[in-house]
Parts: sequence; C-alpha cells; structure tokens
Amino acid sequence: MQVTSRQAETLLRGNHTFTQLGFSMLLTRLKGLYANDPSQEALQKSTGEINLFLDKFKSIMENDFVTITRL
Repeated sequence: MQVTSRQAETLLRGNHTFTQLGFSMLLTRLKGLYANDPSQEALQKSTGEINLFLDKFKSIMENDFVTITRL
C-alpha cells in the first residue's frame, strides 16, 4: 500500500488511532517536523517515510490499512 501526498497530509494534521505503536510513533515524529516546516518538500519527505514504513511492515499493518484507505 502506498499513501498519496493528500493522505499523508491528512495523517500529519489529524488525530487518528492506529494499532501499531511503531506507526503511531513515526507519525508523532513526522507531525512535529511538519508543524515546524509545512512546506511541500517536507510533505514529500514525510510521504516517502510513511510509504517506506508501510512497505516494510505491511504484514503487521493490515488492520491499520483500513483506516488509512478511508482518508
């Protein structure tokens, strides 16, 4: 699964609950970075990091994919 820039921005601006602690921690870190620099470049970098995480841990992220696809 790959998220779009729009979905990533929704994740970075929202308060969604996920079952995987690692993904929640990644989003918390990226939210702080994006809040300090809300540029398109920062959004693209965050989108890339989210997609890398989702690709690497896709086997344990199945439950959270449902939440992400609804964004």
